[in-house]
Amino acid sequence: MKVDQKGHTVTIKDTQGDINSFLEKVMQQFKTFEKQNIVIDLTAYSSLPEADVKLFLPLSKQHKKAKKSFVVVVADFDFNSVSDKLTVVPSLLEAHDIIEMEEIERDLGF
Repeated sequence: MKVDQKGHTVTIKDTQGDINSFLEKVMQQFKTFEKQNIVIDLTAYSSLPEADVKLFLPLSKQHKKAKKSFVVVVADFDFNSVSDKLTVVPSLLEAHDIIEMEEIERDLGF
């Protein structure tokens, strides 16, 4: 697991190739990141089943309740198949754009 922090956003990248152990590590260290926006970088996977991506839904719900952004980055994925409660995008650039838009919305009171 590689953690990269820039400003108010932390990007967490899986470096081991095992989605379940990665999710477990993220959950164990979640308190460390809870006050920042989170980007989960899963671009290392060439293909990822929808069920594996949905494993991050409980963390996303918890993080969004705390008024912070939670975005999952998956390169090759059917983005329409995931719940609207989980934000999934194809690139890190789009993830950071989403976070900036959500920050503006929060600042404006939406």
